Amino acid sequence: MKTNPGRFFEDYTLGETIRHAVPRTLSGGERALYHALYPARGALYSSDEFARSSGLPAAPMDDLIAFHTVFGKTVPDISLNAVANLGYAEGRWLAPVWPGDTLRSESAVIGLKENSNGKTGVVWVRTRGLNQRGEAVLEYVRWVMVKKNRATPAPEAVVPKLQAVVPPEALVIPQGLDFSGYDFALAGERHRWGDYTPGEKIDHVDGVTVEEAEHMLATRLWQNTAKVHFDATMREDGRRLIYGGHVISLARALSFNGLANAQMIVALNAGAHANPCFAGDTVKAWSEVLDRAETAAPGVGAVRLRLVAVKQGAAPFALKDEAGKYLPEVLLDLDYWALMPL
Repeated sequence: MKTNPGRFFEDYTLGETIRHAVPRTLSGGERALYHALYPARGALYSSDEFARSSGLPAAPMDDLIAFHTVFGKTVPDISLNAVANLGYAEGRWLAPVWPGDTLRSESAVIGLKENSNGKTGVVWVRTRGLNQRGEAVLEYVRWVMVKKNRATPAPEAVVPKLQAVVPPEALVIPQGLDFSGYDFALAGERHRWGDYTPGEKIDHVDGVTVEEAEHMLATRLWQNTAKVHFDATMREDGRRLIYGGHVISLARALSFNGLANAQMIVALNAGAHANPCFAGDTVKAWSEVLDRAETAAPGVGAVRLRLVAVKQGAAPFALKDEAGKYLPEVLLDLDYWALMPL
C-alpha cells in the first residue's frame, strides 16, 4: 500500500520515538495569516520595536504559532485515527521561534492502555518541537484515544505520572527579556502583575462566530490532516469538527480584553477540549487567576491562568455541573502560565 492509513492503537510501542514529517520554515506570512484568522493583538508579537524595548532582538513568532506548527506535524502519526484528544500536560515553551526558523517534531510514546471495550486504547506521547539547529523550542505531553484495527492482545497498561502544574522554577524565560521599561499605553492596558489576585475571574466580553472557511484555512495552515476537520462524511451528523487548537487561539485572542499584558505563554499545565465546536458557534471566553510567581528576569512576573472558552447560551463563568461534568456549552478548559510586567 502506497497511502498512509495512519496508526492504530496496536501499532504503538512503549518507548519508541516517532520522527514526524515534514519540516516547516516559518516566516512573516504565517504571522500575518495568524493575526488575520484570530483577533490577536499582543504587542510583543505584533511589533519589532516593542519587542526590542523589552530586551528581545525582534518580535518572535506567536507562541501558539509554534504550538500549532509542532502539533500539526504529529497528526498523521498520532491522531489520524483518534476518537478524541483527551488532554495536555507538562507543556513548556523552551526558546523563542523567529521568522526563518525551520521546525520539526518528534514524539516519544510514554504510555499505553487499552480500553475495556477492546476497540480503542489511550496513547500518551511526549512531543518536542526542534528548530534547524536541533534546539528544542517546545515540549508537551498529550494523550489521545485511538481506534484498534486488529484483534490483538492488550499490552501491559502503562499510565505515566504527570505533573499537575509546571513549577514556576521550571519556566523558561527568553534570554534578555526585560519588562522594566514596559510601555503600558502601547501594550493597550494598564493592569500589571500585582493587579491580578488568585481567585479573580475575568469576563473577556467579546465573542467570535466560527466560520467554516476560516477554520479550514487555519487547519490547513498548520498542516493538520485529521479527517474529521475536513471530511463531512466522517461524522454521522455530517458536520466537520472544529480543530481544538483553533478554539485555543480564538479564546487566547479574546482574552486580550482584560489580559492584554499577559504577553507570552511559557507553560501549558493542563487542557481539555470539553465539548465539540462546530461552524456557526459563537465563542466567548473567561479567565480565572490561579497563581502568581516572581521570575529572575527584570520587571517580569508569571501568572497562572485558567482560560475557558464557551459558546452561545452559556451562563456567566460556566464550567461544570454539580457532578463535576463539563456543562454542554463549555468548549475548552486550559491551564497555563504567562509572562506579565510587574
